Amino acid sequence: MTVPEAQIITRVCGPMANNCYALVDASASVAAIIDPGIGGAAILDDLPPGVRVEMVLLTHGHFDHLADVAEVMERTGAKLGLHPADEPIARQASGTARLFGMEVAGPPAPDFALEGDQALRLGTLDIKVLHVPGHSPGGVAFVTGQTAFTGDTLFAGSIGRTDLPGGDLQQLLASIRNQLLGLPDDTVALPGHGPDTTIGRERSGNPFLFGL
Repeated sequence: MTVPEAQIITRVCGPMANNCYALVDASASVAAIIDPGIGGAAILDDLPPGVRVEMVLLTHGHFDHLADVAEVMERTGAKLGLHPADEPIARQASGTARLFGMEVAGPPAPDFALEGDQALRLGTLDIKVLHVPGHSPGGVAFVTGQTAFTGDTLFAGSIGRTDLPGGDLQQLLASIRNQLLGLPDDTVALPGHGPDTTIGRERSGNPFLFGL
């Protein structure tokens, strides 16, 4: 049986230029929305006609990645997935956003927990969850086919910040080394901010990863 390639739609949204993604299996007319930040609900308008959103998946619980979760869930009836270690961070999203001069709605409670090595199913697509703590305790990446949604763990030419509560630089580097750098070099990495890259490009050229 031929498994169709995923269709990926990207929206750059909000004052922090967050990447919000829609992972679509057009053959089954289903989608998952990944990290709907400030203004991220607009990605629903980019979906092919008739596609039903089954899941909202969060790479981590920082406010700029979940500001529009409630709106997406209200409009679609989708279920929310978040790693339990980041639930306290998500619950504080509204207060944290005010420290940055922004007003965001806190997300509803998660419907299901995300865990390392978990396998999710979206139509005919398999999604593997990788636990990648360091930027936050419950950070995760999502891998489907030759694509990895890396959140704020790995960027093109950089890595996630670790100076926020729950951040840990050595843990972040270990997550990248043990989880993300174990993926094939041609895996496309779609980060939480900035342009896409590949695992091979970051393995060979990312200055923060030298010596890993």
